[in-house]
Amino acid sequence: MTALTLLIIYCLLISLVSLLGGWLPTRLKMTHTRTQLLMSFVAGLMLGIAFYHLLPHAIYTLPEAGGVDQAVWWLMVGLLFMFVLLRMFHFHQHGHKQEECQHDHGGPGHQVNRLSWIGVALGLGLHTIIDGVALGAAVQAGIGEDAGVFGLVGLGVFVAVALHKPLDAMSIASLLMASHASAKTRMWVIGLFSLLCPLGAMLFFLGVAQFGQQSSTAVGIALAFSAGVFICISLSDLLPEVQFHSHDRLKLTLALLLGITAAYGIGMLEPAHGHHEDEESHHALFTIEVSADRS
Repeated sequence: MTALTLLIIYCLLISLVSLLGGWLPTRLKMTHTRTQLLMSFVAGLMLGIAFYHLLPHAIYTLPEAGGVDQAVWWLMVGLLFMFVLLRMFHFHQHGHKQEECQHDHGGPGHQVNRLSWIGVALGLGLHTIIDGVALGAAVQAGIGEDAGVFGLVGLGVFVAVALHKPLDAMSIASLLMASHASAKTRMWVIGLFSLLCPLGAMLFFLGVAQFGQQSSTAVGIALAFSAGVFICISLSDLLPEVQFHSHDRLKLTLALLLGITAAYGIGMLEPAHGHHEDEESHHALFTIEVSADRS
């Protein structure tokens, strides 16, 4: 299976789960505890993907000279960019948004303003395009590596995005319902939202080839930037729970740890990276230089 074919499959599945997330609020109501448990697991998964997958890939994809410093700088840029985006649109409060929407149906005086769901949709749309870039970069970074047992390049990023997109779609759908948007409007908005991640992924994957010899640098920067985005998103889900909720602490902590463990375990299904080979070559070079100095 080629990397492009695998990316297309990833994109189709992400679109499907996004549509499912937009449909769920019309059929069932997620309890607060279940929502928070799912958010803690997904946040742990994204945190693990950022540190175990995206950042190491970025460091080894960037040129050796200054690769670590460059990766850390772009990680910080991604984190701050997402922080500013969250501040501007206030779009990443899944549990709180859904609870507010349930209360908003109580009367006309509490109707959600039309601009509320537009702002949330715009913010989540930009965030989703960035997720697509992360997916495209992860698959692109896996090209040419040892295929491993399953050859599923970018699997970690795909799982994190695929589990997170239904929550985003549920937030948009809940606000649309609270603002009394028509079923047709909800269908169009969620449908367009489901296409944004595949759009970002395909544009980056196909466009990065235009960078020529600098394509590896572009992929490394995108991976580091995406790591910062994933860290910011995961902490924006976790920190409100730590500050404002004292219930179910053990359950939420276990869900977080399970997500981090899953992120680490997913690495076993991905192709073997060139990390160990690079470390061995660096160690051998260092040994030669030390031996030369002593002689």
